[in-house]
Amino acid sequence: MNSKANPVTWFEIPVRDLQRAKTFYEQVFDTSLDLLEMGGIRMAWFPRPENAVGTSGGLIEAPGREPSRFGTVVFFNVASIDSTLAAVEKTGGTIVMPRAGGGKHGSIGQFADPEGNIVALYSDET
Repeated sequence: MNSKANPVTWFEIPVRDLQRAKTFYEQVFDTSLDLLEMGGIRMAWFPRPENAVGTSGGLIEAPGREPSRFGTVVFFNVASIDSTLAAVEKTGGTIVMPRAGGGKHGSIGQFADPEGNIVALYSDET
């Protein structure tokens, strides 16, 4: 492993309905996802600005890839946990854990997307 690089370089969130999931994530995070199809696999990629710190990933609709409430949880960095969770509810997701924490370690929250995945939020807000 390259000790000078973030060890996580990509993530994939499995979905059954790519268009529904794409619309949900675009509205929650106020962004646009790029569609891509490769060999029967359909994806929608989150933006990755040039020279940005961190990683990126996408939604994936493919045989054998099933949404789940169990397993790895992806954390998205946001400015406000509360306003993002409000957007989640407005767009068809469910709050699993409201904003918690604060202080020097920041705050977190979790939601279930319309596909059934658990996704988390992180903010350095106190």
